[in-house]
Amino acid sequence: MLDILGKRYIFFALSLLLIIPGLIVIAVSGLPLSIDFKGGTMLEVEFASGTLPDTAAVLAVYNDLGLTDAQVKTTGINSLQIRSSFMSDEARASVVSDLAAKTNDSITVQSFESVGPTIGQEVTSRAILAVAFAALAVILYIWFAFRGVNNAIRYGICAIIAMFHDVLVVISLTAIGGLLFGWQVDTLFLTALLSVIGFSVQDKVVVFDRIRENSAVLRRLDFEKLVNHSIVQTLQRSINTQLMTVEFMLLALALFGGVTLREFAIILLIGLFMGTYSSIFIAAPILVIWENGEWRNWFKRRTPSAA
Repeated sequence: MLDILGKRYIFFALSLLLIIPGLIVIAVSGLPLSIDFKGGTMLEVEFASGTLPDTAAVLAVYNDLGLTDAQVKTTGINSLQIRSSFMSDEARASVVSDLAAKTNDSITVQSFESVGPTIGQEVTSRAILAVAFAALAVILYIWFAFRGVNNAIRYGICAIIAMFHDVLVVISLTAIGGLLFGWQVDTLFLTALLSVIGFSVQDKVVVFDRIRENSAVLRRLDFEKLVNHSIVQTLQRSINTQLMTVEFMLLALALFGGVTLREFAIILLIGLFMGTYSSIFIAAPILVIWENGEWRNWFKRRTPSAA
């Protein structure tokens, strides 16, 4: 039988290697928030000739209007998406006309969205509230569903810890993606994050439910061996279900779904994979550590054995 729990601290270290670099990026540069959260304007324009202007020329037009924080992103063969601080309809018209004059091209406005800072703050607070409510609901549900098991509340708390592990991985990788590829945290990212939370909890309930069933059958077995046996029993189901029903579809969407959906698909792809990973290698091992009280010996000096 695979000894998954025997290598639990190795899996914890792998998770830290994924999370810590992203947290460092966030500490230095902050999260790459979109206009949905911090307020601002998003303008998407299409050029009739199919020839895109240089980024410097686009930024020069914005700089002339005092908008020095503009970010330019290619969204198609002949279209650009430009994000900046908040600007009025008059400023937008001026930007379009100046771009048309500089490029000697006909420009069509595909979309124009402006969000004030007050609305951005409201979106942020509601996003935090949604995640907090989901976490509380998960704890209460698992505590009620596992009420026949000793220390049932531990299962819910371990599921939440592993769920926040998945959230941290997604946020950390998004921060790195923002640094390298210009990714931004927007409402579509929030949709992906909440989907990751839902799938993550589902996987953990499956593993914990098998532990509960085996607890009634294999009563004489040591708890760590019982949990390891339960993980192995659900391993094939968890991996096959995730790969066959979700991951392949998201991979195809990331590769062939177009620029506008690529970031969403990649974030969801990574997040759902981490949800399965944490169900096997994070949530159940934390439950075993809690049951064994291993934290009591983490910082104790080992006494040398007698010669």
